[in-house]
Amino acid sequence: MKTPSHIELSRRERQIVDILYSNGRSTAAEVQNALPDPPSYSAVRAMLRILEEKGHVRHEQDGPRYVYLPTVARDNAKRSAMRHMLRTFFDGSTEQAISALLDDASTNLSEAELDRLARMINQARRTGA
Repeated sequence: MKTPSHIELSRRERQIVDILYSNGRSTAAEVQNALPDPPSYSAVRAMLRILEEKGHVRHEQDGPRYVYLPTVARDNAKRSAMRHMLRTFFDGSTEQAISALLDDASTNLSEAELDRLARMINQARRTGA
């Protein structure tokens, strides 16, 4: 089985995986109810089956129904998505990405958040990361 990749997902598949990460686990009906402009129940089941084939989702039997869970730990998925975003939109530059976030007028960081970021930058300097 190939390793799941953020790049392989369609917009709707990404929405489904996001729902599973948010809920931890969900039935097909719960996924359908959480989707914007949801497709039919059978279409949701088909997409969940495709996500299983791609290795992004697995299911467990819970009585008569299947409960779906993401296969990749959320932290691993976040790192993979960030690497993809850095490569795609910022030419691999962490500095450009952080600058874009800080330049965004909607980013209102508290003093405590700025202090934590400063500590993280100092730690990166010490470790050479």
